[in-house]
Amino acid sequence: MSEIEEEPISFLRPTTVPRILRVAASPKTVEFDLSRSALIVVDMQNDFLHHEGWFPAKGIDASPLLGAVPVVDRLTNLLRRLQVPIIWLNWGIRPDCANIPHGVVERGTSYGSKPPGYGDESANGRGRILVKGDWGSQTIDDLTVGDEDLTIYKHRLSGFWDSELDSVLRKKGITTLLFAGVNIDRCVFSTLQDASFLGYDCIMVEDACATSSPDFVVQAVKYLMHMLYGVCTTYENILKGTAGENGRQVKQH
Repeated sequence: MSEIEEEPISFLRPTTVPRILRVAASPKTVEFDLSRSALIVVDMQNDFLHHEGWFPAKGIDASPLLGAVPVVDRLTNLLRRLQVPIIWLNWGIRPDCANIPHGVVERGTSYGSKPPGYGDESANGRGRILVKGDWGSQTIDDLTVGDEDLTIYKHRLSGFWDSELDSVLRKKGITTLLFAGVNIDRCVFSTLQDASFLGYDCIMVEDACATSSPDFVVQAVKYLMHMLYGVCTTYENILKGTAGENGRQVKQH
C-alpha cells in the first residue's frame, strides 16, 4: 500500500518587496523601508482636542494641540496612499479603572482638586472620561480614520504598556515606526521610547506633533531624540522624499 503524502504544516510567512524611502532628517538623513513601516498617531481624540472635551473643561488650552491637526491629516492621507499602515493610538480605559494605579487615577483630578477624572461622567454630558467606546476616546471628526486603519487603545502614557500594540506590529512585520500626535513630551515620547527599547527604529514627524507644554520641553525631547532614540523629520521632507529631486518614485529593491 502506497503512503498518501499529506500537505505539510506551513511555517512560511508572506514576504514583502522593499520600498526604500530616503528622507531629510536631523541629525542625519534617514532611509527606511515603507513596506516594513507604520505610522502611530497618538491621542488625537475628543477628550484632549475638542472644545467640549476633558482637557478644555479642566482649563487646559487645547489650541497649541490643534495646530498639529492639518499636518496629521495630510500625513495620514499621504502614507495611506503609500500603503503604510496607520494606527490610531488612543486612551481607552476600563470604566472601573481596575487596571490603572491609584496614583495615576489621583493625578487625573490633580489629587482631588480638579474633578472629574478618569472614568467619571464628563461635565458636559459627553459620556465617561476616556472610557473605551465613549465619545472622549474617539478620534476627532477633523481627522479621517480609514477603513483600513487600526485603532488601538491604551491606559498608560506609553501605548506599549499592557496593550496589544507590539503584537499587532510584529505580526505585520513592522520594524520602523513614524510618530505623530499629542502631547509630544508625554504620550508620544513615552510610546516612542518604549518602541526604541523594543528594537523598533523611530522617526518623529515633529510638525505633526504638538504639546501644551513650554517650548523648552519640546527642545529637550528633540535633543534626546537626536542623541538616543532616532531622528526627527517633517511632513514636507517625507512628501519630497516620495518623489525625489527629479520626480523619481519610491525606490523598489
